[in-house]
Amino acid sequence: MRSRQYGPDLTPPWKRPKPVPEVPADPGLVVEEAATGFCGAVIRCEKTAQGPTVTLEDRFGAHRVFPMEPRGFLLEGRVVTLVRPAAGAATRAPSAPARTASGSLAVPVARARVARAGRIYVEGRHDAELVEKVWGDDLRVEGVVVEYLAGVDDLSAVVRDFGPSAAARLGVLVDHLVPGSKESRIAAEITDPHVLVVGHPFIDIWAAVKPASVGIARWPDVPRGQDWKTGVCRALGWPENTGAAWQRILGAVRDYRDLEPGLLGPVEHLIDHVTVGGPTGPGPYT
Repeated sequence: MRSRQYGPDLTPPWKRPKPVPEVPADPGLVVEEAATGFCGAVIRCEKTAQGPTVTLEDRFGAHRVFPMEPRGFLLEGRVVTLVRPAAGAATRAPSAPARTASGSLAVPVARARVARAGRIYVEGRHDAELVEKVWGDDLRVEGVVVEYLAGVDDLSAVVRDFGPSAAARLGVLVDHLVPGSKESRIAAEITDPHVLVVGHPFIDIWAAVKPASVGIARWPDVPRGQDWKTGVCRALGWPENTGAAWQRILGAVRDYRDLEPGLLGPVEHLIDHVTVGGPTGPGPYT
C-alpha cells in the first residue's frame, strides 16, 4: 500500500532522521571527532584505498587521522559529515589557526565538559585570576576546575581532605617555592603519588608578570618585614590600594608572552598531571 500523505515511505515526517549537513573540510576548520572526542583543526584531506581521510591537529600539536564517515564529526555542537573541499581548497595554505592566551590551538568546546574529579589548587585569588586569564580556555576544554587556598600552611590537611586518587589527581601551585623557604618545607611533606606540587620562584604572583608588560623597568626590592605588595605600590608611586594595583597588572596581561617562563612551565605541568597523566610522584617540581 502507498500512503497518500507519506508517499512510499510510511514513516511519519516527524520520525524521519533530519538530514545531516555536509561541510567541506577546509584547512583550519575546527571540529570534534564524534567517536573519540578528539578536537582539532583540519590539516589536510587525503584519498586512500579505504576511502577519504582527514588529519586533525589538537591544541597540543598532536595529529590524528580519521575516516571521513557520514555523521562522524561535530561542528560547534552539531553533527556534520565532512567532505573533501572543492578543487584547490585542499592545497591552499591554511590560515594560521586561532590560539588561546596560553599559546595552544584554540578548540571550541563542542560539548559541555563535565568537570573532572581532579583539581588544581593555587594559593590566592590573584593566582587564580591570572591562571584563568591565560589558561582559562584550555582548562574549560579539559574540564579542569581551579580553586584557591588562603595560603599553603595547612597543605597536608588540604590534601588529606581532598582524598587524591588515580581518578582524582590533585595539582598545587605554590608561590616562592625555592630551596630553604618555608614553602619548600611544606611541599616536601606531600608524598602522595597522585599529588603534584609545583611552584614558581617569585615572592608573589605579581612578579610573575614581566615588568615591561606592566610598563616598569623591574619589580622593586621591598625590605624584609614589610608587606611586599604595599611596598611595591609605594616604590612605584602607585596608590596604596593593592586591589586596584592588581587590576592594573592583570589588565596588562594579554597572553603567555606577558608572563615569565618560571610560571609558564609549572602551570603546564599541573594541567598535564591532572588531565593526561603528566609528571607524577612525590616531591615538588620547580
